[in-house]
Amino acid sequence: MTTQTLSPVQPSQRRFSISKTAAWVVVALAIFVTLVPFWWVVRTALSTKKELLASPDSILPVGFTLTNFARVLGQVDAATAIAMGGSGQKIDFWLFTRNSFIVTIATVVGQTFFSALAAYAFARLKFPGRDKLFNLYLAALMIPGIVTLIPNYLLIHRDLDWGNTFLGIVAPTLLMSPFAVFFLRQFFLGVNRELEEAAALDGASVFDIFWRVVLPISGPPIATLALLTFVGTWNTYFWPSLVGKDESVRVLTVALAVFKSQTPQGAPDWTGLMAATLISMIPTLGVFLVFGRRVVNSIQFTGFK
Repeated sequence: MTTQTLSPVQPSQRRFSISKTAAWVVVALAIFVTLVPFWWVVRTALSTKKELLASPDSILPVGFTLTNFARVLGQVDAATAIAMGGSGQKIDFWLFTRNSFIVTIATVVGQTFFSALAAYAFARLKFPGRDKLFNLYLAALMIPGIVTLIPNYLLIHRDLDWGNTFLGIVAPTLLMSPFAVFFLRQFFLGVNRELEEAAALDGASVFDIFWRVVLPISGPPIATLALLTFVGTWNTYFWPSLVGKDESVRVLTVALAVFKSQTPQGAPDWTGLMAATLISMIPTLGVFLVFGRRVVNSIQFTGFK
């Protein structure tokens, strides 16, 4: 008869289990903190205003209804909305959504393209003072946006007379941003130079090399930058609220703030506001679901070696 002895648990294994458990707890807390506000928006959007005021602490929707979404999309008249506890105010959701798409797409296309040009120039072209100029440009990351707000406002409104125009809204961020240039430059530095040298031997110009060789293999970082720019621009509120006050160029974030302030019955129409907010999240969530994997892959700043 043989006996087997169990080896004692090593302290390193115990420490590993504790650290792994602690890491999962931190991740679970982060997910909880992130998802709770989103669920609160969903819960409010699916509730009726009267029952929501009667049960403000309920975790689940109270008086489940989809009419709040119909009100936001203009499918319910003002009298019916007031009878249901709403404010009776309307929001031209489709117009403001169109305006947000115009501003966002223009900013994404312009900033991605021009930032890629600048990043490639800093990564490959040789000219006097290149590194010093790049460091100086990169220092702009440390300048708070509020510092340039008043000069930009005076330039757009007083000097260029671009107030209440799409061009005035997108002008400060249309060309490039320090982060975008730094992000793409890091990737371009890892691209195999032999590819560019081969194209140069075939007679390709600098722009042809950039457009036909470097850009096609830079899909992941380009997609990442486009996604980050899309989300940031879509959610921007302060600058569009200063420059685009007219309804013809008003973006969705500004329209939601105006809708919240138009409450003749006193309290804000939280159910309608949350329904509109939830619908406004759909484009950003859709873009992230489509390009999310590219973002994770490109964070590694990998290139062809």
